[in-house]
Amino acid sequence: MKTKYIDLIEQTYDFPQREFQLVENNLHFHGVDLMEMIHRYGSPLKFTYLPKISENIQRAKKWFATAIHKHNYAGAYHYSYCTKSSHFEHVLNEALKNNIHIETSSTFDIDIVEHLKAEGKISDSTFVLCNGFKRDEYVEKIARLINKGHKNCIPIIDNFEELDLLGNEIHGNFKVGIRIASEEEPKFEFYTSRLGIGYKNIVPFYSKAIKDNPKVELKMLHFFINTGIRDTAYYWNELLKCLKVYINLKKICPTLDSLNIGGGFPIKNSLAFDYDYEYMVDEIVNQINQACREANVEVPDIFTEFGSFTVGESGGAIYQVLYQKQQNDREKWNMINSSFITTIPDSWAISKRFIMLSLNRWNEEYERVLLGGLTCDSDDYYNSEQHMNAIYLPKFKKERPLYVGFFNTGAYQETIGGFGGLQHCLIPQPKHILIDKDVEGNLKTRVFSEQQTAGDFLSILGYGKPKVSKPKVLRNKKMVYQP
Repeated sequence: MKTKYIDLIEQTYDFPQREFQLVENNLHFHGVDLMEMIHRYGSPLKFTYLPKISENIQRAKKWFATAIHKHNYAGAYHYSYCTKSSHFEHVLNEALKNNIHIETSSTFDIDIVEHLKAEGKISDSTFVLCNGFKRDEYVEKIARLINKGHKNCIPIIDNFEELDLLGNEIHGNFKVGIRIASEEEPKFEFYTSRLGIGYKNIVPFYSKAIKDNPKVELKMLHFFINTGIRDTAYYWNELLKCLKVYINLKKICPTLDSLNIGGGFPIKNSLAFDYDYEYMVDEIVNQINQACREANVEVPDIFTEFGSFTVGESGGAIYQVLYQKQQNDREKWNMINSSFITTIPDSWAISKRFIMLSLNRWNEEYERVLLGGLTCDSDDYYNSEQHMNAIYLPKFKKERPLYVGFFNTGAYQETIGGFGGLQHCLIPQPKHILIDKDVEGNLKTRVFSEQQTAGDFLSILGYGKPKVSKPKVLRNKKMVYQP
Protein backbone atom coordinates (compact mmCIF):
# COMPACT_ATOMS: atom_id res chain seq x y z
CA MET A 1 0.00 0.00 0.00
CA LYS A 2 1.42 3.35 -1.04
CA THR A 3 1.00 5.76 1.88
CA LYS A 4 4.03 8.01 1.58
CA TYR A 5 3.85 11.68 0.57
CA ILE A 6 5.93 11.06 -2.55
CA ASP A 7 3.45 8.35 -3.58
CA LEU A 8 0.57 10.80 -3.24
CA ILE A 9 2.27 13.43 -5.40
CA GLU A 10 3.36 10.99 -8.10
CA GLN A 11 -0.11 9.37 -8.25
CA THR A 12 -1.91 12.72 -8.42
CA TYR A 13 0.35 14.75 -10.71
CA ASP A 14 2.97 14.40 -13.40
CA PHE A 15 6.05 14.71 -11.19
CA PRO A 16 8.89 15.74 -11.22
CA GLN A 17 8.34 18.87 -13.27
CA ARG A 18 10.66 21.37 -14.89
CA GLU A 19 10.90 23.69 -11.89
CA PHE A 20 10.33 21.07 -9.18
CA GLN A 21 12.76 18.26 -8.50
CA LEU A 22 13.25 15.95 -5.54
CA VAL A 23 16.88 15.52 -4.47
CA GLU A 24 17.72 13.29 -1.51
CA ASN A 25 14.16 13.58 -0.19
CA ASN A 26 14.20 17.41 -0.28
CA LEU A 27 12.41 19.67 -2.76
CA HIS A 28 14.45 21.82 -5.15
CA PHE A 29 12.95 24.79 -7.01
CA HIS A 30 14.74 25.69 -10.26
CA GLY A 31 17.80 23.94 -8.87
CA VAL A 32 17.67 25.83 -5.57
CA ASP A 33 18.03 23.59 -2.51
CA LEU A 34 15.28 25.11 -0.37
CA MET A 35 16.22 23.22 2.77
CA GLU A 36 19.77 24.53 2.49
CA MET A 37 18.36 28.04 2.21
CA ILE A 38 16.28 27.46 5.35
CA HIS A 39 19.35 26.22 7.24
CA ARG A 40 21.20 29.41 6.32
CA TYR A 41 18.46 32.01 6.65
CA GLY A 42 15.85 30.42 8.90
CA SER A 43 12.11 30.60 8.37
CA PRO A 44 9.62 32.00 7.59
CA LEU A 45 11.07 33.24 4.30
CA LYS A 46 9.90 34.99 1.16
CA PHE A 47 12.07 34.61 -1.94
CA THR A 48 12.31 35.79 -5.52
CA TYR A 49 14.02 33.67 -8.18
CA LEU A 50 14.99 36.44 -10.61
CA PRO A 51 15.93 34.35 -13.71
CA LYS A 52 12.30 33.21 -14.04
CA ILE A 53 11.29 36.78 -14.92
CA SER A 54 13.55 36.90 -17.97
CA GLU A 55 12.59 33.36 -18.91
CA ASN A 56 8.88 34.17 -19.11
CA ILE A 57 9.45 37.38 -21.06
CA GLN A 58 11.52 35.50 -23.62
CA ARG A 59 8.89 32.75 -23.84
CA ALA A 60 6.18 35.28 -24.72
CA LYS A 61 8.40 37.04 -27.24
CA LYS A 62 9.12 33.73 -28.93
CA TRP A 63 5.41 32.80 -29.12
CA PHE A 64 4.52 36.12 -30.77
CA ALA A 65 7.52 36.00 -33.13
CA THR A 66 6.50 32.50 -34.25
CA ALA A 67 2.86 33.50 -34.81
CA ILE A 68 3.82 36.70 -36.67
CA HIS A 69 6.08 34.74 -39.00
CA LYS A 70 3.52 31.95 -39.52
CA HIS A 71 0.70 34.34 -40.50
CA ASN A 72 2.88 36.83 -42.43
CA TYR A 73 1.72 39.47 -40.00
CA ALA A 74 2.94 42.91 -41.06
CA GLY A 75 2.94 44.50 -37.60
CA ALA A 76 5.45 44.31 -34.74
CA TYR A 77 5.10 42.99 -31.19
CA HIS A 78 6.00 44.98 -28.06
CA TYR A 79 6.19 43.41 -24.59
CA SER A 80 5.31 45.82 -21.76
CA TYR A 81 5.56 45.07 -18.06
CA CYS A 82 2.62 45.99 -15.84
CA THR A 83 4.48 47.55 -12.90
CA LYS A 84 1.62 47.27 -10.40
CA SER A 85 2.27 43.51 -10.24
CA SER A 86 5.55 44.24 -8.44
CA HIS A 87 7.24 47.63 -8.31
CA PHE A 88 10.47 46.41 -6.72
CA GLU A 89 13.72 47.58 -8.27
CA HIS A 90 15.14 44.06 -8.52
CA VAL A 91 12.08 43.03 -10.54
CA LEU A 92 12.32 45.99 -12.94
CA ASN A 93 16.09 45.55 -13.28
CA GLU A 94 15.63 41.92 -14.31
CA ALA A 95 12.70 42.60 -16.63
CA LEU A 96 14.49 45.47 -18.39
CA LYS A 97 17.33 43.17 -19.40
CA ASN A 98 14.93 41.93 -22.09
CA ASN A 99 14.31 45.08 -24.15
CA ILE A 100 10.76 45.64 -22.92
CA HIS A 101 8.46 48.59 -22.29
CA ILE A 102 6.54 49.74 -19.22
CA GLU A 103 2.89 50.20 -18.29
CA THR A 104 2.02 52.45 -15.36
CA SER A 105 -1.16 52.74 -13.34
CA SER A 106 -0.75 55.65 -10.91
CA THR A 107 1.20 58.77 -9.99
CA PHE A 108 4.29 57.37 -8.30
CA ASP A 109 4.94 54.99 -11.20
CA ILE A 110 6.22 58.02 -13.10
CA ASP A 111 8.80 58.67 -10.39
CA ILE A 112 10.04 55.10 -10.91
CA VAL A 113 10.21 55.70 -14.67
CA GLU A 114 12.25 58.88 -14.13
CA HIS A 115 14.60 57.01 -11.78
CA LEU A 116 15.12 54.27 -14.38
CA LYS A 117 15.81 56.88 -17.05
CA ALA A 118 18.35 58.65 -14.85
CA GLU A 119 20.19 55.33 -14.42
CA GLY A 120 20.15 54.67 -18.17
CA LYS A 121 17.94 51.56 -17.86
CA ILE A 122 15.29 52.96 -20.19
CA SER A 123 15.42 55.71 -22.80
CA ASP A 124 13.11 58.02 -24.72
CA SER A 125 12.51 55.16 -27.17
CA THR A 126 10.96 53.04 -24.38
CA PHE A 127 7.18 53.08 -24.53
CA VAL A 128 5.61 54.19 -21.26
CA LEU A 129 1.89 53.39 -21.39
CA CYS A 130 0.01 55.32 -18.70
CA ASN A 131 -3.19 53.60 -17.64
CA GLY A 132 -5.47 54.30 -14.70
CA PHE A 133 -7.84 57.09 -13.68
CA LYS A 134 -5.83 60.31 -13.92
CA ARG A 135 -6.10 63.38 -11.76
CA ASP A 136 -3.87 66.36 -11.00
CA GLU A 137 -0.61 64.84 -9.78
CA TYR A 138 -0.64 61.91 -12.21
CA VAL A 139 -1.46 64.25 -15.11
CA GLU A 140 1.29 66.66 -14.06
CA LYS A 141 3.92 63.92 -13.92
CA ILE A 142 2.88 62.42 -17.26
CA ALA A 143 3.14 65.91 -18.74
CA ARG A 144 6.55 66.43 -17.10
CA LEU A 145 7.84 63.24 -18.70
CA ILE A 146 6.54 64.22 -22.16
CA ASN A 147 7.68 67.83 -21.84
CA LYS A 148 11.21 66.57 -21.14
CA GLY A 149 11.26 64.76 -24.45
CA HIS A 150 9.80 61.31 -23.76
CA LYS A 151 7.57 61.26 -26.83
CA ASN A 152 6.88 57.54 -26.43
CA CYS A 153 5.00 58.23 -23.21
CA ILE A 154 1.44 57.45 -24.21
CA PRO A 155 -1.35 58.29 -21.77
CA ILE A 156 -4.29 55.92 -22.25
CA ILE A 157 -7.48 57.97 -22.06
CA ASP A 158 -9.81 56.52 -19.43
CA ASN A 159 -12.64 59.11 -19.51
CA PHE A 160 -13.82 62.07 -21.55
CA GLU A 161 -12.23 64.71 -19.30
CA GLU A 162 -8.65 63.42 -19.28
CA LEU A 163 -7.73 64.66 -22.75
CA ASP A 164 -8.29 68.30 -21.77
CA LEU A 165 -6.47 67.84 -18.46
CA LEU A 166 -3.42 66.49 -20.30
CA GLY A 167 -3.61 69.12 -23.04
CA ASN A 168 -3.49 71.89 -20.46
CA GLU A 169 -0.22 70.58 -19.01
CA ILE A 170 1.66 69.25 -22.06
CA HIS A 171 3.45 71.98 -24.01
CA GLY A 172 3.74 70.46 -27.46
CA ASN A 173 2.14 67.69 -29.45
CA PHE A 174 1.55 64.33 -27.81
CA LYS A 175 0.23 60.83 -28.54
CA VAL A 176 -2.63 59.12 -26.72
CA GLY A 177 -4.41 55.81 -26.58
CA ILE A 178 -8.05 55.11 -25.73
CA ARG A 179 -9.12 52.32 -23.43
CA ILE A 180 -12.23 50.33 -24.29
CA ALA A 181 -14.63 49.74 -21.40
CA SER A 182 -15.07 46.04 -22.06
CA GLU A 183 -18.18 44.11 -21.18
CA GLU A 184 -17.59 41.48 -18.51
CA GLU A 185 -18.98 37.96 -18.35
CA PRO A 186 -22.65 37.84 -17.29
CA LYS A 187 -21.74 36.08 -14.03
CA PHE A 188 -19.35 38.92 -13.09
CA GLU A 189 -20.25 41.37 -10.32
CA PHE A 190 -20.72 44.20 -12.84
CA TYR A 191 -21.57 44.25 -16.52
CA THR A 192 -19.18 46.86 -17.91
CA SER A 193 -15.68 47.67 -16.72
CA ARG A 194 -15.37 50.92 -14.75
CA LEU A 195 -12.18 51.58 -16.74
CA GLY A 196 -12.23 53.13 -20.18
CA ILE A 197 -14.84 54.43 -22.61
CA GLY A 198 -17.76 52.39 -23.96
CA TYR A 199 -17.51 50.66 -27.35
CA LYS A 200 -20.18 52.85 -28.95
CA ASN A 201 -18.68 56.10 -27.68
CA ILE A 202 -15.10 55.73 -28.89
CA VAL A 203 -15.50 56.73 -32.55
CA PRO A 204 -17.72 59.74 -31.68
CA PHE A 205 -15.22 60.78 -28.97
CA TYR A 206 -12.36 60.62 -31.47
CA SER A 207 -14.31 62.62 -34.07
CA LYS A 208 -15.28 65.29 -31.56
CA ALA A 209 -12.17 65.68 -29.40
CA ILE A 210 -9.12 64.34 -31.27
CA LYS A 211 -9.63 64.33 -35.05
CA ASP A 212 -9.32 68.10 -35.52
CA ASN A 213 -7.06 68.71 -32.51
CA PRO A 214 -3.64 69.63 -33.99
CA LYS A 215 -1.94 68.90 -30.68
CA VAL A 216 -3.10 65.28 -30.23
CA GLU A 217 -2.37 62.11 -32.19
CA LEU A 218 -4.32 58.92 -31.54
CA LYS A 219 -1.86 56.02 -31.67
CA MET A 220 -3.32 53.15 -29.68
CA LEU A 221 -6.53 51.33 -28.83
CA HIS A 222 -6.39 49.49 -25.51
CA PHE A 223 -8.41 46.36 -24.74
CA PHE A 224 -8.50 44.27 -21.57
CA ILE A 225 -11.03 42.09 -19.77
CA ASN A 226 -10.94 41.18 -16.10
CA THR A 227 -11.14 37.43 -16.57
CA GLY A 228 -7.95 37.39 -18.62
CA ILE A 229 -6.92 35.71 -21.86
CA ARG A 230 -8.78 32.42 -22.01
CA ASP A 231 -9.92 30.12 -24.79
CA THR A 232 -13.61 30.83 -24.33
CA ALA A 233 -16.39 32.07 -26.59
CA TYR A 234 -16.65 35.12 -24.36
CA TYR A 235 -13.00 36.14 -24.84
CA TRP A 236 -13.03 35.67 -28.62
CA ASN A 237 -16.31 37.57 -28.89
CA GLU A 238 -14.90 40.53 -26.93
CA LEU A 239 -11.73 40.51 -29.01
CA LEU A 240 -13.77 40.65 -32.23
CA LYS A 241 -15.82 43.55 -30.85
CA CYS A 242 -12.57 45.33 -30.07
CA LEU A 243 -11.28 44.68 -33.59
CA LYS A 244 -14.44 46.19 -35.06
CA VAL A 245 -13.74 49.38 -33.11
CA TYR A 246 -10.12 49.35 -34.26
CA ILE A 247 -11.14 48.91 -37.90
CA ASN A 248 -13.75 51.69 -37.74
CA LEU A 249 -11.23 54.02 -36.12
CA LYS A 250 -8.42 53.11 -38.49
CA LYS A 251 -10.57 54.04 -41.50
CA ILE A 252 -10.86 57.63 -40.25
CA CYS A 253 -7.65 57.88 -38.19
CA PRO A 254 -4.45 57.12 -40.15
CA THR A 255 -2.23 57.69 -37.09
CA LEU A 256 -3.79 54.74 -35.23
CA ASP A 257 -1.25 51.96 -35.57
CA SER A 258 -1.26 49.99 -32.31
CA LEU A 259 -3.58 47.59 -30.50
CA ASN A 260 -2.90 46.91 -26.83
CA ILE A 261 -4.54 43.63 -25.74
CA GLY A 262 -3.51 44.18 -22.12
CA GLY A 263 -2.45 41.40 -19.78
CA GLY A 264 -4.27 38.34 -18.57
CA PHE A 265 -2.01 35.38 -19.21
CA PRO A 266 -2.61 32.94 -16.34
CA ILE A 267 0.25 31.56 -14.27
CA LYS A 268 0.77 28.07 -12.95
CA ASN A 269 -1.36 27.57 -9.83
CA SER A 270 -1.22 23.79 -9.58
CA LEU A 271 0.99 20.90 -10.59
CA ALA A 272 -1.96 19.97 -12.82
CA PHE A 273 -1.93 23.37 -14.59
CA ASP A 274 -2.54 23.10 -18.33
CA TYR A 275 -2.69 26.17 -20.60
CA ASP A 276 -1.65 26.29 -24.25
CA TYR A 277 0.04 29.70 -24.44
CA GLU A 278 1.41 29.10 -27.93
CA TYR A 279 -2.02 28.26 -29.32
CA MET A 280 -3.61 31.34 -27.71
CA VAL A 281 -0.96 33.69 -29.10
CA ASP A 282 -1.22 32.09 -32.53
CA GLU A 283 -5.00 32.46 -32.57
CA ILE A 284 -4.92 36.08 -31.33
CA VAL A 285 -2.48 37.07 -34.08
CA ASN A 286 -4.54 35.12 -36.64
CA GLN A 287 -7.82 36.78 -35.58
CA ILE A 288 -6.32 40.28 -35.79
CA ASN A 289 -4.70 39.53 -39.14
CA GLN A 290 -7.86 38.05 -40.63
CA ALA A 291 -10.19 40.82 -39.42
CA CYS A 292 -7.94 43.56 -40.78
CA ARG A 293 -7.42 41.78 -44.10
CA GLU A 294 -11.17 41.38 -44.59
CA ALA A 295 -11.70 45.08 -43.80
CA ASN A 296 -8.77 46.11 -46.00
CA VAL A 297 -6.98 48.05 -43.26
CA GLU A 298 -3.40 47.83 -42.08
CA VAL A 299 -2.77 45.51 -39.13
CA PRO A 300 -1.70 47.17 -35.89
CA ASP A 301 1.46 46.70 -33.90
CA ILE A 302 0.51 44.48 -30.95
CA PHE A 303 1.26 45.49 -27.37
CA THR A 304 0.76 43.37 -24.26
CA GLU A 305 0.99 44.35 -20.59
CA PHE A 306 1.79 41.11 -18.81
CA GLY A 307 2.20 41.55 -15.07
CA SER A 308 1.48 38.35 -13.15
CA PHE A 309 2.86 36.32 -16.06
CA THR A 310 6.11 38.31 -15.88
CA VAL A 311 6.80 38.10 -12.16
CA GLY A 312 4.30 35.73 -10.53
CA GLU A 313 6.18 32.47 -11.05
CA SER A 314 9.40 33.92 -9.62
CA GLY A 315 8.13 34.18 -6.05
CA GLY A 316 7.59 31.85 -3.12
CA ALA A 317 7.02 31.65 0.62
CA ILE A 318 8.39 29.12 3.10
CA TYR A 319 6.99 28.24 6.52
CA GLN A 320 7.70 25.78 9.31
CA VAL A 321 4.91 23.78 10.90
CA LEU A 322 5.26 24.61 14.60
CA TYR A 323 2.51 22.57 16.20
CA GLN A 324 -0.48 20.38 15.47
CA LYS A 325 -3.88 20.90 17.08
CA GLN A 326 -6.53 18.15 16.99
CA GLN A 327 -9.71 20.22 17.21
CA ASN A 328 -12.23 17.40 16.66
CA ASP A 329 -12.32 13.84 15.41
CA ARG A 330 -11.69 14.92 11.78
CA GLU A 331 -9.75 18.18 11.74
CA LYS A 332 -6.04 18.52 12.40
CA TRP A 333 -4.61 22.01 12.32
CA ASN A 334 -0.94 22.45 11.40
CA MET A 335 0.08 25.85 12.77
CA ILE A 336 2.71 27.69 10.71
CA ASN A 337 5.25 30.22 11.98
CA SER A 338 3.74 33.16 10.10
CA SER A 339 0.41 34.48 8.81
CA PHE A 340 -1.30 33.88 5.48
CA ILE A 341 -3.02 37.26 5.77
CA THR A 342 0.37 38.92 6.15
CA THR A 343 2.43 37.02 3.59
CA ILE A 344 0.07 35.80 0.82
CA PRO A 345 -3.00 38.01 1.33
CA ASP A 346 -4.73 36.86 -1.86
CA SER A 347 -5.27 33.47 -0.23
CA TRP A 348 -7.41 35.27 2.33
CA ALA A 349 -8.89 38.16 0.33
CA ILE A 350 -9.98 36.38 -2.88
CA SER A 351 -9.47 32.71 -1.93
CA LYS A 352 -6.64 32.42 -4.45
CA ARG A 353 -4.76 29.14 -4.45
CA PHE A 354 -1.07 28.62 -5.07
CA ILE A 355 1.14 25.58 -5.55
CA MET A 356 1.75 24.16 -2.07
CA LEU A 357 4.29 21.39 -1.40
CA SER A 358 6.21 19.95 1.48
CA LEU A 359 9.90 20.81 1.31
CA ASN A 360 11.13 17.78 3.23
CA ARG A 361 10.17 14.34 4.56
CA TRP A 362 8.69 13.18 1.24
CA ASN A 363 9.48 9.56 2.04
CA GLU A 364 7.17 9.48 5.08
CA GLU A 365 3.46 8.82 5.53
CA TYR A 366 1.04 11.65 4.87
CA GLU A 367 -2.13 12.92 6.54
CA ARG A 368 -4.95 15.32 5.75
CA VAL A 369 -4.61 18.66 7.55
CA LEU A 370 -5.64 22.29 7.61
CA LEU A 371 -3.02 25.04 7.76
CA GLY A 372 -3.45 27.85 10.27
CA GLY A 373 -1.62 31.15 10.65
CA LEU A 374 -0.38 32.83 13.80
CA THR A 375 -2.95 35.60 14.02
CA CYS A 376 -6.04 35.48 16.20
CA ASP A 377 -8.16 36.02 13.06
CA SER A 378 -10.46 33.12 12.19
CA ASP A 379 -9.82 33.76 8.47
CA ASP A 380 -6.07 33.17 8.75
CA TYR A 381 -6.03 29.68 7.24
CA TYR A 382 -5.38 27.70 4.06
CA ASN A 383 -7.60 24.67 3.53
CA SER A 384 -7.36 23.34 -0.01
CA GLU A 385 -5.22 23.07 -3.11
CA GLN A 386 -6.24 24.29 -6.56
CA HIS A 387 -7.39 20.90 -7.92
CA MET A 388 -7.88 19.06 -4.64
CA ASN A 389 -10.38 19.98 -1.92
CA ALA A 390 -7.91 19.15 0.82
CA ILE A 391 -4.32 19.52 1.98
CA TYR A 392 -2.08 16.53 2.49
CA LEU A 393 1.33 16.75 4.12
CA PRO A 394 3.79 14.37 5.78
CA LYS A 395 2.57 13.47 9.26
CA PHE A 396 3.45 15.97 11.94
CA LYS A 397 6.25 14.89 14.27
CA LYS A 398 7.43 17.35 16.85
CA GLU A 399 10.95 15.94 16.82
CA ARG A 400 11.21 16.14 12.99
CA PRO A 401 10.46 19.71 11.77
CA LEU A 402 8.24 19.95 8.71
CA TYR A 403 8.57 22.79 6.20
CA VAL A 404 6.06 23.78 3.52
CA GLY A 405 6.47 26.03 0.50
CA PHE A 406 3.97 28.12 -1.46
CA PHE A 407 5.10 28.82 -5.01
CA ASN A 408 4.32 31.35 -7.76
CA THR A 409 3.38 34.06 -5.27
CA GLY A 410 5.52 36.76 -6.89
CA ALA A 411 2.76 39.08 -8.16
CA TYR A 412 0.92 41.57 -5.95
CA GLN A 413 1.41 39.84 -2.58
CA GLU A 414 4.06 42.17 -1.15
CA THR A 415 2.28 45.38 -2.13
CA ILE A 416 -1.18 44.17 -1.10
CA GLY A 417 0.30 42.95 2.19
CA GLY A 418 1.86 46.35 2.82
CA PHE A 419 5.57 45.67 2.41
CA GLY A 420 7.59 47.32 5.18
CA GLY A 421 4.52 48.58 7.01
CA LEU A 422 2.14 47.44 9.70
CA GLN A 423 0.97 43.85 9.46
CA HIS A 424 -2.17 42.22 10.78
CA CYS A 425 -1.85 41.40 14.50
CA LEU A 426 1.73 42.74 14.20
CA ILE A 427 2.91 39.41 12.79
CA PRO A 428 6.26 40.40 11.23
CA GLN A 429 6.91 40.40 7.54
CA PRO A 430 9.43 37.60 6.85
CA LYS A 431 12.99 37.94 5.65
CA HIS A 432 13.07 38.25 1.85
CA ILE A 433 15.80 36.55 -0.20
CA LEU A 434 16.75 37.30 -3.81
CA ILE A 435 18.07 34.36 -5.83
CA ASP A 436 20.04 34.95 -9.01
CA LYS A 437 22.76 33.41 -11.16
CA ASP A 438 26.26 34.76 -11.78
CA VAL A 439 27.88 34.89 -15.23
CA GLU A 440 29.01 31.28 -14.84
CA GLY A 441 25.50 30.08 -14.01
CA ASN A 442 26.14 29.51 -10.31
CA LEU A 443 23.32 30.29 -7.91
CA LYS A 444 23.78 33.24 -5.59
CA THR A 445 21.48 34.75 -3.01
CA ARG A 446 21.30 37.93 -0.98
CA VAL A 447 19.03 39.32 1.69
CA PHE A 448 16.75 41.99 0.25
CA SER A 449 15.03 42.74 3.56
CA GLU A 450 15.35 41.40 7.08
CA GLN A 451 12.36 40.15 9.05
CA GLN A 452 10.54 43.00 10.72
CA THR A 453 11.27 43.65 14.37
CA ALA A 454 9.27 45.02 17.26
CA GLY A 455 11.28 48.21 16.83
CA ASP A 456 10.08 48.55 13.23
CA PHE A 457 6.46 48.35 14.32
CA LEU A 458 6.94 50.63 17.31
CA SER A 459 8.51 53.28 15.11
CA ILE A 460 5.61 53.17 12.61
CA LEU A 461 3.14 53.35 15.48
CA GLY A 462 4.96 56.33 16.97
CA TYR A 463 6.62 54.58 19.92
CA GLY A 464 10.26 54.83 18.85
CA LYS A 465 12.87 54.16 16.17
CA PRO A 466 13.73 50.68 14.79
CA LYS A 467 16.98 48.96 15.67
CA VAL A 468 18.98 47.99 12.59
CA SER A 469 20.83 44.67 12.78
CA LYS A 470 24.01 44.13 10.78
CA PRO A 471 23.48 41.73 7.81
CA LYS A 472 25.56 38.57 7.62
CA VAL A 473 27.75 37.35 4.76
CA LEU A 474 27.46 33.60 4.18
CA ARG A 475 29.35 31.54 1.63
CA ASN A 476 29.76 27.96 0.56
CA LYS A 477 30.84 26.14 -2.58
CA LYS A 478 27.38 25.89 -4.10
CA MET A 479 25.87 29.27 -3.39
CA VAL A 480 27.13 32.76 -2.59
CA TYR A 481 25.18 34.64 0.06
CA GLN A 482 25.54 38.39 0.14
CA PRO A 483 24.14 41.00 2.51
